[in-house]
Amino acid sequence: MSALPAYAELHCLSNFTFLRGASHAEELIAQAVKLGYAALAITDECSLAGVVRAHQAAKQEGLQLIIGSELRLADGLRLVLLAMDRDGYGNLSELITRGRRRAGKGRYHLTRDDLSDGVPGCLTLFVPQSDSDETTLYEQAAWLRETFPARGWIAVELLLGPDDTDWLVRLHGLGARCGL
Repeated sequence: MSALPAYAELHCLSNFTFLRGASHAEELIAQAVKLGYAALAITDECSLAGVVRAHQAAKQEGLQLIIGSELRLADGLRLVLLAMDRDGYGNLSELITRGRRRAGKGRYHLTRDDLSDGVPGCLTLFVPQSDSDETTLYEQAAWLRETFPARGWIAVELLLGPDDTDWLVRLHGLGARCGL
């Protein structure tokens, strides 16, 4: 039997994403090690709160940690930004701070204009919504391609539902049309 290819989960919420993430960052790291992941990205929504504990656990377990954050922009576009280096981490931190300062406690407000510089040092995953029409998906993907040249991808999240195969075919087609 051949070995499985290296796998890294690039969109994982800890319990710091209230009402969506359930596990402590340390538990997520332990499970990733148990499953043989090469790396794990902790991407709490508009927050870096889970990464401190995740960093300590990942260092202890010898697992590569990827630091990122999920963002839902004011127009509904959902993205995951992943820091590639220290500068990317700083730029992501600044973006999160800007979004949090604009809104009341526990909320944030970011628009596409806030990402117009392409957030240097970060890779970006577009998390398309399956209930979006083709025109909306194409427009969002085209914006990603233009804003994050060579640093943007379409994320595929298959949730073991009956429409997973159709959704994957649809996203492959979107990627081909948009060059992502």
